[in-house]
Amino acid sequence: MKLVESKVINLREVHETAIVHPNAKLGRNVVVGPYAIIGENVEIGDNCVIGPHVVIEGWTTIGQGNRFFHGCSIGCEPQDLKFRGEKSYLFIGDNNTFRENVTVSRGTEGGGGETRIGNNNLFMAYSHVAHDCQLGSHIVIANCTALAGHVTVEDRAVIGGMSGIHQFTKIGKMVMVGACSKIVKDVPPFVLVDGNPAKVSGINVVGLRRNGIDPQIRDEIKKAYRILYRSSLTVNRAIEQMEQELQGCEEIDHFIRFLRNAERGILR
Repeated sequence: MKLVESKVINLREVHETAIVHPNAKLGRNVVVGPYAIIGENVEIGDNCVIGPHVVIEGWTTIGQGNRFFHGCSIGCEPQDLKFRGEKSYLFIGDNNTFRENVTVSRGTEGGGGETRIGNNNLFMAYSHVAHDCQLGSHIVIANCTALAGHVTVEDRAVIGGMSGIHQFTKIGKMVMVGACSKIVKDVPPFVLVDGNPAKVSGINVVGLRRNGIDPQIRDEIKKAYRILYRSSLTVNRAIEQMEQELQGCEEIDHFIRFLRNAERGILR
């Protein structure tokens, strides 16, 4: 009789110095490093790596394939004076990277109770995502950048290091924000922003090309930009002109929809 060699499947690897609450839920092949702390109401998906001294707490749900480098504080209480210890949440998608000492707060009752992060994002060292932020996917947030509460960042935006984003501000799709910028108004999709105070300086042509936007659509985006920023029209009049003159496509529709929903005014 031929004996079949048994294989031991490693479901998880938890360092002996780590503290994992018995009620925490860890997926398959999760690695938990030295002195990490994982709280009672945390759920972590498959193939995540939790580095040394990482703290994950609160009602935090994390998808698959995420990596947290040492010193991250994830799901911590909001830095909001109105917070009274209410139950609130943090949801993180798949394949995100959180470099050293990144901090992410969960939501507050006044902001809907949820902070959400999508997939395939890179958070460089010492960056901060405050309570009730809503982030899409394929975003890069560089070192020491801080997002205040209730900030929205759409897909494929890039925010340079040491930038500050004011609360309730929206950063549009494929926006490029230069380093050390101060953002206090909504930034429409597809543009370049830089400075303190920040100003719009043009179209993010490199970003559009890298993300595979067709030349014809890039031309329509340039036309929309000229109508908004070079015609001296009000935002509402600019929207009317875009609808009359531009060809309908997903990107232009999104651009117009963003302008209509800008609550803090748009950056000029």
